[in-house]
Amino acid sequence: MSASPSSRLLAPGAGAGWRDYYELTKPRVVALITFTAMVGMFLATPDMVPWPVLVFGSAGIAAMAGAAAAVNHVVDRRIDAIMARTRRRPLPTGHLDGRQALAFASLLGAAGFALLLAATNTLTAWLTFASLLGYAVVYTMFLKRATPQNIVIGGAAGAAPPLLGWTAVSGQVDGGALLLFLIVFVWTPPHFWALAIHRREDYARAEVPMLPVTHGVEYTRLQVLLYTVVLVLVTLLPWLTGVAGPLYLAGALGLGARFLWLAARLYLSREDRHALPVFLYSIVYLFALFAVLMVDHYLFTILKQVQRLVI
Repeated sequence: MSASPSSRLLAPGAGAGWRDYYELTKPRVVALITFTAMVGMFLATPDMVPWPVLVFGSAGIAAMAGAAAAVNHVVDRRIDAIMARTRRRPLPTGHLDGRQALAFASLLGAAGFALLLAATNTLTAWLTFASLLGYAVVYTMFLKRATPQNIVIGGAAGAAPPLLGWTAVSGQVDGGALLLFLIVFVWTPPHFWALAIHRREDYARAEVPMLPVTHGVEYTRLQVLLYTVVLVLVTLLPWLTGVAGPLYLAGALGLGARFLWLAARLYLSREDRHALPVFLYSIVYLFALFAVLMVDHYLFTILKQVQRLVI
C-alpha cells in the first residue's frame, strides 16, 4: 500500500525517486538555459565548436544551473507550499527534505564546475559559479523578498548562459557575448512579470513583493509593454553591429512584432487573461530568436567565405 501524503510529510524522503531529484533541477528552465549557452558557443567562432567543449561545456553549465535551481527549491519551500503553481514540488509534498536537496545541489554543482574546468577554461568555470551564487543566493535569498525590482536586478544571473557559452569557446568576454547577455537580461522582466500578473494572488498570499502585488496590475502591464519595446530595439543590435546578418534581422523583427502585439493587447485590454499568453509566447520567442541567431551565423559565415572565393 502506498504512503499517504500525510505520512510522507511525517517522513520526508521516504518516497523519493529519481523524478523528484530531476524536478529539483527545473529541467524545462535548464533546457532553455543550456540552449542559449550552446548558441553562445556557436556564435563565438566561425568554425564548428570543438565537440568536448560543446558536449561537456554544455553539460557543466546545465549541471550548475540545475544546482542553483535545487537551492532555490530549498530556500523557497515555505513559499512553494503556499502557491498553487508550486505546491506539488518535491519539498512541499515531503518527497524530499532540505538536507537531501542541498546534498544533491552540492554534488551537481561540484560536478558541473569540474566539467567546466576540464572541458573549457577557468574563466567560464568561475563565471558560471558566480551566476549560480547570483541566482541561488543573491536573488533567491535576498532580492526576491526585498524589492519589487527583484527580477530586474536578479536577471543578470539568468542572462549569463549565452555569455558563458561564448567564453567557453573564446576564453574571453567579447562584445558579442555582452549583446547576447543584454538580450536575455531585457527579456526577463516582461517574461516574468506576465506570469506574476497571472499568479499575483499566489504571490500576495506568500508575501513575495512582486511588482503586481506592490504597484498594482495596471502599472505592471505598462512595464511589460515598455520592456518589450526596449527588448525589440535591443534585439536589433546584433545586426547593427555586424554580429548577425539579414536572416536574423528578419527573424528578430517578426518575432518581436508578435511579442509587441501580445504585450500591447495585455496593456490595452485591461484583461488579466491576456497575461498568460504573453508569458508562454516569451519562452517560444527566446528559443526561436536564438535559433535564428545560430542559423544566421553559419549562413552568414558561408556567404562571406563564398564572397571571398568569388572576389
